[in-house]
Amino acid sequence: MFPLLLLFLATLVATSQAQGDHIAHQIHLLRPQSGARKDDVPSLSCVSWRLAVETNNMVGWKTVPKECENYVGHYMLGDQYRKDSAVVTNEAYLYAKSLKLGGKGKDVWIFDIDETSLSNLPYYAKHGFGVEQFNHTSSNEWVNTVKAPALPESLKLYKKLLSLGIKVVFLTGRPNDQRTVTTTNLKNAGYHSWEKLILKGSSYSGKTAVVYKSTERRKLERNGYRVVGNIGDQWSDLLGGHSGNRMFKLPDPLYYIS
Repeated sequence: MFPLLLLFLATLVATSQAQGDHIAHQIHLLRPQSGARKDDVPSLSCVSWRLAVETNNMVGWKTVPKECENYVGHYMLGDQYRKDSAVVTNEAYLYAKSLKLGGKGKDVWIFDIDETSLSNLPYYAKHGFGVEQFNHTSSNEWVNTVKAPALPESLKLYKKLLSLGIKVVFLTGRPNDQRTVTTTNLKNAGYHSWEKLILKGSSYSGKTAVVYKSTERRKLERNGYRVVGNIGDQWSDLLGGHSGNRMFKLPDPLYYIS
């Protein structure tokens, strides 16, 4: 399966570079069997494990259980991940349409980047769909390729928010030294403008993502911005205060960030 998977992913990356925003409706061309398998995880219900992860009942975990590698891979590459993401982003748009904006250009929506705005699925497909321990070196090498595609549902939401007059702030856990490659990747993926791109500075070394992101959101508010919405794949993107009028959690069973 995996040689075929990698071939499809390589083909998709090449196609995305050639066609740009025209392939925004699909991350991967490969559609393997459904993630709702029940016959190969006798000691663990991977469906229940993923539910616990998404509801923040499973915290502090380091890797996806080995028994769930196939399940997570099938979920992420199949239809269900996209359908789950669409439910979240559609609800976010319906909420955004109902807002009465301030009219001073200070209404902002916060987007996380990894597994929210951009998808690192081509990388995780080569590294066991979260079963392997996170490797900073190989992850940074992937980021530096600037080939991460957009999560199509998030890109659609981004464009709709801009059309409503809501500005976008990207708030990411990526370090400041990845600003150039992150800017390039965002633009390559179809995110062409934003109010701010906030990356993690050295002053937050050793601090959790919750502390970092909530502090940066507080700074935005102190500078007169009104955070009308906030979307991310990790609970740490959303918790800690100053989270905006509404929060929207995208699915992500690949990794956990505190």
